[in-house]
Amino acid sequence: MRGWWQDFTDLVLPGECGGCGVPRTVLCARCRAVLSGGAVRRVRPVPEPPGLPVVHAAARYADEVRATLLAHKERGALALAGPLGAALAEAVRAGLRDTRAPVRTGVARPRGGRAPVLLVPVPSGRRAVRARGHDPARRIALAAAGELRRSGLPARVAGVLRQRRAVADQSGLDSRQRLDNLAGALAVAPGGAGLLSHGPVVLVDDVMTTGASLAEAARAVR
Repeated sequence: MRGWWQDFTDLVLPGECGGCGVPRTVLCARCRAVLSGGAVRRVRPVPEPPGLPVVHAAARYADEVRATLLAHKERGALALAGPLGAALAEAVRAGLRDTRAPVRTGVARPRGGRAPVLLVPVPSGRRAVRARGHDPARRIALAAAGELRRSGLPARVAGVLRQRRAVADQSGLDSRQRLDNLAGALAVAPGGAGLLSHGPVVLVDDVMTTGASLAEAARAVR
């Protein structure tokens, strides 16, 4: 687990670019452009799991983007949450604009006036959080909420999902095995259902592979 001194040092004296390794920068201009410069895309895994909401990906999970996410997630490069959150904010805006199929978007809209967008991160397992020292999806969601607020769109993070049972490591599992592994694993914490009725709900995960995690999260919040 990382100590507070290492976290502070990374923020004040960045060691290298999370995407390409260029020294003395959190994320170089080229990697930042790769992360945030492309168009947000709707993506669908094949096969698509039942109940998966419409997914908008901030960027393709490859090369510099993959390296940046892994640096944040596995190596504790916490300052990368800022640019990752900015990219996520663009994907959230795209999701909110997509009103052609409201039942399938996973965005529930309340009645009445303008309510804050509720970013609901898919939670990491407790063991993974302890090992990493942080919850990557939640940290990126917090950065995205701040970015949305600065642009004039009310937003907050609603960390209402909980793992109610242990799950196996997903690496090495195929799409069917991942669905079985996660079936019924997530639940809304007590009091969370009321909170979710107060704004448009957008599910957040840092990486989508088979879509099993997002499908399970969508089932839990419905």
